Amino acid sequence: MAWNSSGGPSPWGNPRPGGGPWGQPQPPSGGGQGGGGGRGPDLDDMIRQAQDAARRLLPRGLGGAGIGLLALLLVGAWLASGIYRVQADEQGIVLRFGAYTQTTQPGLNYHLPWPVESVTTPRVTRINRIDVGFRAAADAGTLVRPVPARDVLEESLMLTGDENIIDIDFAVFWRIRDAGSFLFNTRNPEATVKSAAESVMREVIGRTPIQPALTEARAQIEQAVRAGTQGIMDQYQAGVEITQVQLQNAQPPARVVDAFIDVQRAGADRERARNEAESYRNGIIPAARGESQRLVQEAEGFRESQISRARGESQRFLSVLSAYQAAQDVTVRRLYIETMEEVLRRNPTILIDNNLQGMVPFLNLDGARPGPLQPQRQSGQPTPQSPLSQPGAARPAGATR
Repeated sequence: MAWNSSGGPSPWGNPRPGGGPWGQPQPPSGGGQGGGGGRGPDLDDMIRQAQDAARRLLPRGLGGAGIGLLALLLVGAWLASGIYRVQADEQGIVLRFGAYTQTTQPGLNYHLPWPVESVTTPRVTRINRIDVGFRAAADAGTLVRPVPARDVLEESLMLTGDENIIDIDFAVFWRIRDAGSFLFNTRNPEATVKSAAESVMREVIGRTPIQPALTEARAQIEQAVRAGTQGIMDQYQAGVEITQVQLQNAQPPARVVDAFIDVQRAGADRERARNEAESYRNGIIPAARGESQRLVQEAEGFRESQISRARGESQRFLSVLSAYQAAQDVTVRRLYIETMEEVLRRNPTILIDNNLQGMVPFLNLDGARPGPLQPQRQSGQPTPQSPLSQPGAARPAGATR
């Protein structure tokens, strides 16, 4: 069909002075009838030319059946283009006309060919890292604890539970758990993870005093921040799993670090003095308790010995009394003999024959052998003189002056 080649009005109702369909003069064509007349492009001619070009491309002698077979092959190739493979560390996200349809697991899968459906395969096993409070150097991404290249104070300065300021840097490690939720439920997942982690860290530090936050409570802080951030991500359905929160640096601000060190030293001196006092107390109190127990045990032993001795004496007296009551004469004589034996054992014995004449009895006052009952002379007292040296003292026969 030709475009109103009779030279009449335009099909849009406007005059066509130059013969063209849009009212402009038509350039002469080299293939028209004589090159003049101003005819427009012929649609039938265009279709015919396209068919001729297709015939030139196809092998000769190919009929309608061959063309149909070729069309089937083209359709089969188009349908086969929907086969895709998901790697072990990936998840397949199928989009139908740009909208999320389903999530496929690793392996061979199929989706409707383009342009109906398309697929994207993000990696879900890769561990991603977000630094909060500092920015690490570009070549330190593989380090577990990289040295901060720049400190971001607006992120790292936090208020502790005892109203102190702490400068804390930490890193959040996360991975994609659900690729569909990760791609379509949040606009910027990395910024969401960072904001949630920083918010939870400020909450946890706001309940913790500064001293535990700097020393023994680091592990508890990391665990609490990880659990809190994971809860927020689950609430947002972001498809993100927080694998670890790692404190990189925790210290007082640089402006007050010297004063804080002085406070720490004073606290250490206080603890040292307290420990010394505790050790002194632990050494004195047990010793005093041991001494008191020793005295109590000695008193108990002395009491038991005295009681036992008194009981023994009473039993002996009762046995003597019973023996005396049974045989008074024999008992009296026995007591007399035992008493005299004890007295004579303690003092020297002198035997004098009654028939001996000329012997003058005298008291043995030998100073070399003082009697057991002789009193000791105190200093300053006069030395007692022997009775023999005194005038009128009796002397044995044959004694000379």
